[in-house]
Amino acid sequence: MSNTERPSRRAALLGDRPGSYAIARHVRMSPTKVRRVVDLVRGMPVQDALVTLKFAPQAASEPVYKVVASAVANAEQTDALRAEQLFISQAFVDEGVTMRRIRPRAKGSASRILKRAAHITVVVEPKGAAVQPAKKTPKTEKEA
Repeated sequence: MSNTERPSRRAALLGDRPGSYAIARHVRMSPTKVRRVVDLVRGMPVQDALVTLKFAPQAASEPVYKVVASAVANAEQTDALRAEQLFISQAFVDEGVTMRRIRPRAKGSASRILKRAAHITVVVEPKGAAVQPAKKTPKTEKEA
């Protein structure tokens, strides 16, 4: 094993910026279905995102709602941030463990059923602490 340490999850997601995150692992839904819902709320203020998720017709909106609410609660508890000032800066869905099941078919054969799972990660930050991309400065012509 190498002696190099991995950065902490907080350092990887937030760095030294204020904010918090929440992760739901092994959610028994297909990651593609959950990504549809996560794409709706990415970049939204937290209050608007919770209302949108509450009334979204997709089944994946319930676990995403719970993760967003958990990230907000974490930010209020650990960093003493107010929910009105937070927005969803990052939200992504990774693929979890796939359970493989077998369905009997004709002539003694079988086909595979894949029961997929997802890991949902949501990062919330205050509006003023958003990462701003570096501005491109126009190149000056060098005199020869």
